[in-house]
Amino acid sequence: MAPNETVQGEKPPSRPGSASRRSFVKGLGAAGVALPALAILPRWGFAEDVAGVYAHAAIDWRQFAGQTITLAGAIHPWSNAITPLLWDFTKLTGISVVTDFRLETAYMGALPIQLARGSSTPDVFMFTAYGQGISKGWLEPLNAYYSDRSLTDLGWYDENDLLQTARAFPLWPDGERYACPITSEAVTLFINGDAMAARNLRVPQTFDELLATANAAKTSEMSGIAMRAQAGGNSSVPAMSFVFSYGGDMVKDNKAAFAGPEAIAAVEMYGRLLSQAGPSGVSGYEWYHVLDDFLQRKTAMAIDSSNFATDISNPAKSQVAGRTVFAAFPHVAGRTSVPFMSHWQACINSHSRNKRAAFLFLMWATSKPTSLRTAAAGLATTRVSAWSSEDFKKAFGAQAAEAALTNLQNADVDRAKAILFHALSRPILDAFMIGVNEVVTGARSAKIAMTNAAEKANAAIRG
Repeated sequence: MAPNETVQGEKPPSRPGSASRRSFVKGLGAAGVALPALAILPRWGFAEDVAGVYAHAAIDWRQFAGQTITLAGAIHPWSNAITPLLWDFTKLTGISVVTDFRLETAYMGALPIQLARGSSTPDVFMFTAYGQGISKGWLEPLNAYYSDRSLTDLGWYDENDLLQTARAFPLWPDGERYACPITSEAVTLFINGDAMAARNLRVPQTFDELLATANAAKTSEMSGIAMRAQAGGNSSVPAMSFVFSYGGDMVKDNKAAFAGPEAIAAVEMYGRLLSQAGPSGVSGYEWYHVLDDFLQRKTAMAIDSSNFATDISNPAKSQVAGRTVFAAFPHVAGRTSVPFMSHWQACINSHSRNKRAAFLFLMWATSKPTSLRTAAAGLATTRVSAWSSEDFKKAFGAQAAEAALTNLQNADVDRAKAILFHALSRPILDAFMIGVNEVVTGARSAKIAMTNAAEKANAAIRG
């Protein structure tokens, strides 16, 4: 059963202001591009020669035949979706691809060490610490590659098909690009429709309603809400969404800004939600704890990445498949919600010996035809044509796609980039989440915790 269908025997709670199919399609066009006709995924098989799909590009796909590139990244929906297609890339180009995909925590810890040593591999890698990578000289500038007609056919590649956030996200202030966005995600509210229906609860729209609903929905066997609270920067995504939606910033004028009144109010609400209605042991929760609780019906609501949708809607993994409501991120009364958004990006190692072959891989991996294929596996790509395809909506869930797009459109790219692209983003985020964790556990008030956290972050910025 699709997530937006009625649960047998129950009627899922209505979602005030929820997007219809028509408004979803309209929303794609509002992302800054003219909406094409609904794309239909080309139904080729692996046995079929797929080179013809790419033949319209004025690119010599075989110009680097015989080279080998190393592709590194986290075990992630993108790596899961692209891996089955790599043999097709090799057949098309003659370029072999060696993969090195690891658990996210291990990958994020090992990659900076590898790059700092000046290693020529990996050639292409998934990356998020954009500011650090640029300031350290780890990332190859890409504008010259985009301008090289032997490598790029911009008419065929069609950058106008990219979501507006994906076009804006990789741009450095001087207009240089150091990465290609490969996924799209925004913080989303997930709701167990059965838990809501059992208590005749409606989908919350404001943070005050979220708190009341979480407390009303919790039972001895089910928490009211689950969110990340571990004292480390990797857990910061949902909490930053609260800060932004309350009107605060993470970084402003090259200073940590989360000691301001808006951020303090946001973190105070975050702490109240988890201390009053969160699961036992929530202070140690990372994203996988949140997802597991929701899949196993251990929480009535969860807030995290929109990319959870493929697992939530998969009956083989999820006990709430077909019984989940995907909703817009809550807001402060009188304000618009501003959920955190991000694009995982793929970069080229500045020390790679195969930079041109690596760039050809990026062109292939982020092209329309490849994106349509990865979208059919449920990957939230960066392309309008893929988001509007029936195969993507079937795999990801039509209502989940609507909610994700709504949250992407409500997000503030500049506020997200201000922290993500800062050269010291990691110590800033670590300090922030140590403070959030203290509020969740009741160790300190939000005002004291955030003031101390900002002071630590600013000390790191000053050096």
